[in-house]
Amino acid sequence: MSKERVLVVDDEQLNLFIIDEFLEGEALALETHSDPLQAWAAIQSAAPPFSLVILDRMMPGLDGMEFLRRMKAEPRFAEIPVIMQTAASSPDQVRQGLEAGAYYYLTKPYEPEALISITRAALEDRRSRQQLISRAIRLEEAQRLICNVEYRFVTLEDVANLVPVLAAMCPRPDAVAPGLSDLMVNAVEHGNLGVTYREKSLLKWEGDWEGEIRRRLDLPQFRGRFATVRAELSPHAVVFTIIDQGEGFDWQKFVEFDPERAFDPNGRGIAMAKAMSFSSLNYQDKGNIVVATVSAA
Repeated sequence: MSKERVLVVDDEQLNLFIIDEFLEGEALALETHSDPLQAWAAIQSAAPPFSLVILDRMMPGLDGMEFLRRMKAEPRFAEIPVIMQTAASSPDQVRQGLEAGAYYYLTKPYEPEALISITRAALEDRRSRQQLISRAIRLEEAQRLICNVEYRFVTLEDVANLVPVLAAMCPRPDAVAPGLSDLMVNAVEHGNLGVTYREKSLLKWEGDWEGEIRRRLDLPQFRGRFATVRAELSPHAVVFTIIDQGEGFDWQKFVEFDPERAFDPNGRGIAMAKAMSFSSLNYQDKGNIVVATVSAA
């Protein structure tokens, strides 16, 4: 099995050495550059393409923010996750990075465990999204025949099986699949199983999130709970309504990117879904109902 390729860009050679040392035990092929212009040339000619970019924010010649904007402006690089490492961690600076597409952040200096955990999280997210997109595209033609449909789901496996089917109903299944997955996973973990934001952060750091989901599904207080997703198709839009049986949550603070959570391994899914996957995204009632619309135009 070939190693996933990671581009590391930092104008300080010592920082490149530290990152290389911290990630030595991971199954990754690192390519490091202290010159951001050379790094930009490397990403353009990379074959196979990089799976992840670890990027310093402040560099001469081509700073990290401009490097990131160039990446997100080109479709072939736009889906590559970027970890922004920086000493510039004020809310405004973090917000700028989030708006430009850096959804993973590390503040210098950081411990090896922090880099390893956020690297694993970014790569895991990318792999999951690629699988969903690939399956959704294959189903696109058949799904155009459906007008209205409702499914019941319980587990993360159910979500993985349903998302490609549902996303294939949309004009751009590759864009819709990741956001739909985030909303449906939220219905399982936070809604039906009561996993809190803090608990998920700790589970992500420890690498035992999926194990905890399976454990809770077998607990008496959660056994029998399910969520539903309804898709309604019209010539103008596809409307998804997702309902769980949980107590709801304070959804208002998650629909926009929050600099305070930029350094956590989770907490960006709803905001990413709103920004990248749907024409509109609205929570109802106590937060256990979400309506996501995809415009046909």
